[in-house]
Amino acid sequence: MKLSIRRDQRAAVIGSKPVFMLDVRAELSPQEVESVNKYKLGDTLLYEKKPLQQGSNDYAQLGHTLAWRFANLTITANDLARGRRIECKDVLEMLGVEEQIRQAAHNFKAILDAAASFGGEEVVAL
Repeated sequence: MKLSIRRDQRAAVIGSKPVFMLDVRAELSPQEVESVNKYKLGDTLLYEKKPLQQGSNDYAQLGHTLAWRFANLTITANDLARGRRIECKDVLEMLGVEEQIRQAAHNFKAILDAAASFGGEEVVAL
């Protein structure tokens, strides 16, 4: 797996700060694509900007869930394979998101490596 990261920016509304963009995409080998499909890993959550808050009652929970779905940023294995653009309000946020996505991609690579070795044996010299 190779992770491609591209940073960019665009002008925002007149008088506003620029919007910083991060384009991320993973290039998967044919064997990795096969593992994603075989083990149904496409919906694996790799990154989540903010966790869902709990409401005090059913109506509050419904409101929290709807707001979370619209405002939250999540990235799955399928998103990473297809490519995803993430917009950030400042450079600091962009760098934080980038680091978390790098770590998530590294963890996902470990999952793919483990999936590729099912049915085999590993000998570790001590």
